Amino acid sequence: MNQAQRNIKRAERTGLDASIVPVLLSGGTGSRLWPLSREARPKQLLSLTDERTLLQQTVARVDDAALFGAPIIIANAEHRFLIAEQLRAIGREATVMLEPVGRSTAPAVAIAALTALRDDPEAIILAMPVDHMIRDPLGFRRAVAAGLPAARAGQFVLFGIRPDSPATGMGYINIGEPSSAVPAVHHVGGFVEKPNLATAKGFLAAGSHLWNSGIFLMSAKAYLEELERLAPDVLTACRAALSGAVEDFDFVRIAADAFAASPSISIDYAVIEKTDKAVVVPVDIGWSDVGSWSALWKLGDKDDEGNVKSGDVVLEDARGCYLRSDGPLVTALGVDDLVVIAASDVVLVTRRDRDQDVNKLVARLRANGHRAATETPAVHRPWGYYQSVHSGERFQVKRITVNPGAKLSLQMHYHRAEHWIVVNGTALVTRDDETVLLRENESIFVPLGCTHRLENPGKMPLNLIEVQSGPYLGEDDIVRIEDVYNRV
Repeated sequence: MNQAQRNIKRAERTGLDASIVPVLLSGGTGSRLWPLSREARPKQLLSLTDERTLLQQTVARVDDAALFGAPIIIANAEHRFLIAEQLRAIGREATVMLEPVGRSTAPAVAIAALTALRDDPEAIILAMPVDHMIRDPLGFRRAVAAGLPAARAGQFVLFGIRPDSPATGMGYINIGEPSSAVPAVHHVGGFVEKPNLATAKGFLAAGSHLWNSGIFLMSAKAYLEELERLAPDVLTACRAALSGAVEDFDFVRIAADAFAASPSISIDYAVIEKTDKAVVVPVDIGWSDVGSWSALWKLGDKDDEGNVKSGDVVLEDARGCYLRSDGPLVTALGVDDLVVIAASDVVLVTRRDRDQDVNKLVARLRANGHRAATETPAVHRPWGYYQSVHSGERFQVKRITVNPGAKLSLQMHYHRAEHWIVVNGTALVTRDDETVLLRENESIFVPLGCTHRLENPGKMPLNLIEVQSGPYLGEDDIVRIEDVYNRV
């Protein structure tokens, strides 16, 4: 028996008494799912396959106290309040650590591993994207438990998906020999990144390769040791970034300059494809990376003609289409194999076999400076959101929704006045030295230069219409005097 086998036997004898720390990676923008997924609200924060967002589904997937501890979420700082609201909506808590800039997955996992080791020197972490879907969460948890002895023995456990098509946009893992110590685990024979169609067909026919799910189970200590050996610049930057981290409201802000000094590199390239400790658990758990509109078509409930519809959609003589409306009525007549996505501000039309190229369209919009490339019509804030309804010369009309118990900053404007009309709910308005309680169908005028604040003291969302008037209506005409969210 070699040393690795002895380590695995020792790990098995310890049982499953220590909790795994889920590390949920919430970077990325999912630009191939534009126009619904954008930088301001990426796909993991969208409800694409059921009422819950992909982030909420992922958190629920690791909500098993017998196997998992409290999750660590590594997230874009711009999404922090959206993430907090989505966690609150499902009654879950997590440590949310904010990346000041994107540096791919190797640094993100390093930050989480260093954090986990502060509480447990033997911590096991499960690093996983939050923008994937798994239809069999129980099977997923069983697979994680099966790989746990290998992870405790210092091996890096991957989870390989049995392919059902010759996908050319996936990374592949070559299945090696089964482990003599842990039957569910196989050695890794190598990696192939995005093979051509002929190669992918060969893999499928031979059954020799698995899709790389991007989910990794490993000892935090072992990961950091391999990172120090293989990519020391990453670890040095992450240690400095974590030592300079500060708490901000309910979040942990990673030190910006130190983290930005890290190379931008994936965990695959930095460690997994170079280490000799990688093993894989083959799984069939209904996994999808939800990486394109055709992937959602494949997952969706189809009518007799193979169409998937979501929202206000009417079809006649259409086949094999994916049509979704988050706003206007969408109709289609005499078409085949199309993707039609209607957001409130933009419509995408493409053939299903070209949907992998949607990110090229987004890149062109970005190069042209078009706001729709990155921004959504609904602008989310820690207190709720607003959306522009109509605008013209010297005026703008917005819809504003304030969450129960939330309040905007105490502020003033130099260039605009505002008129608020309550649609439903209750509004508590501060206007200079007075406080006014407004109910449905009541309104108030906020003159230019007036110090004011809007609050929702109720238990239901507050919805109101805001009419702005003045020579300049930009969002940078806000002077915050007091803000519970520590914004400037």
